[in-house]
Amino acid sequence: MADPASELKELRHGLYYSTLIMKKQFLPLLILFSASASCIPAHAATPPNILLICVDDLRPELGCYGREHMHTPNIDELASQGRLFSQHYVQVPTCGASRACLLTGRYPRTKADRENRAMVSRYQKLGASLSFPALLKNNGYQTVSIGKVTHYPGGLMGKEWNNPAQEELPNAWDEHLMPSGEWKTPRRAMHGLAGGKERIRGKSPAIEIKKGGDDLYPDGLITETALEYIHSLSQQKNPWLLAVGLIKPHLPFTAPKKYWDLYKNQDLPVLGQPEKPKRRLTWAGSGEFFGGYNHGGKDPRKDAKYAALVRRHYYAAVSYSDAQVGKLLAALKKSGQADNTIVILWGDHGWNLGEKRIWGKHSLYEEALHAPLIIRLPNMKQVGVPCASITETIDIYPTLCELVGLKVPDSLDGVSLKPQLVNASAPTDGLARSFWGASQSIRTETQRLTRQIGKGGTQYNLFLFPEKSQPTEEEVKRVSEKLKGSFFK
Repeated sequence: MADPASELKELRHGLYYSTLIMKKQFLPLLILFSASASCIPAHAATPPNILLICVDDLRPELGCYGREHMHTPNIDELASQGRLFSQHYVQVPTCGASRACLLTGRYPRTKADRENRAMVSRYQKLGASLSFPALLKNNGYQTVSIGKVTHYPGGLMGKEWNNPAQEELPNAWDEHLMPSGEWKTPRRAMHGLAGGKERIRGKSPAIEIKKGGDDLYPDGLITETALEYIHSLSQQKNPWLLAVGLIKPHLPFTAPKKYWDLYKNQDLPVLGQPEKPKRRLTWAGSGEFFGGYNHGGKDPRKDAKYAALVRRHYYAAVSYSDAQVGKLLAALKKSGQADNTIVILWGDHGWNLGEKRIWGKHSLYEEALHAPLIIRLPNMKQVGVPCASITETIDIYPTLCELVGLKVPDSLDGVSLKPQLVNASAPTDGLARSFWGASQSIRTETQRLTRQIGKGGTQYNLFLFPEKSQPTEEEVKRVSEKLKGSFFK
């Protein structure tokens, strides 16, 4: 039986693709660039630069997504200058696997592909299939990664995640860095508390607010390093890819006090669907949140005041990340390269802040799979107009290929979003696939169908959007029959 992804790819290519036919060997930069294959002006001297900003555990709970209680002016401004994708979904609700899908443009096909070490597993098996940083590097781009872009901040593995002999994504980056400051190593910095303290699993607090500047936590150091690279890269003639991975709002929910003060006395919106759902396929017990941190005997599932406190800390961490985004965009503008740079802001997955009685991300519910995506192009038309078509993380790789004039590798499952960047109302195939363990979920414009295969046979979860009513058994059966052919076998 044919792979559903291959069939979908052929259909989507037939509808929307317009790619360049190019030789496989290295070509001079001016030949590689094609204004007709991108939205960049024809008079540009070199292919466009790319600033990719990856944000960990970022829900689409932002001002530009209509959440007025959020203080995210910099991300909101980026959305006003580019294209916000309101129905963007990730492939896997965990950091490493979601980032592997971003960088390889492929669905996760095995259990190993759906875990945090997916990049290592996938790259070793698909050695001939290039990640997009490797493809760009092989075609004349200077490629730099700072912070958490792959699963391990800085892109190295080993005991302290700093062994140069153990690259997570070999041959992709000219430089990959993780400034660790007081924390000394990337492993300690990843979950670092103020003052250079490392997290002690199960004993350190899940929330923390301290007075100080943005360098009080690692994202401040990541941003400062990125600002230096924006300046230096902008002095060179070759095009560049700068990928900046911000750690917050990942646990622990920490931020300098000035960001906490934005939410201190603010009323929070009522939490949607706080009860544990009757349809519990892939329901998560929130092990990362409850097992990894000390809550002082408090439980947000039972204590409304503590739940509100945790949410405010998460929001403060989001605003802290938003401030870093603002610094990056300001530096890009100052460098004189903004008019020849593609900017992408991407969240690696969502996070349940108590919805469905979950405090975490490891499930196939809407809150864990819906994540922000914003793309800004130089001289873009219809700026600030959102695209409501269903899109997926795997679509980013082929989009970049088409925008910079490179042939899209045949190995990719994703499809270029150039049509939606040109015309915000352009349709897609209207389907997004996500995976967790042995389960799969399919999102359409108005439905989410999740399939779980176990000892009890095949079970289906169906959600209708907006979530105002539960489907009848007849609806579950009808939608299951309609969509079951789209699941991977």
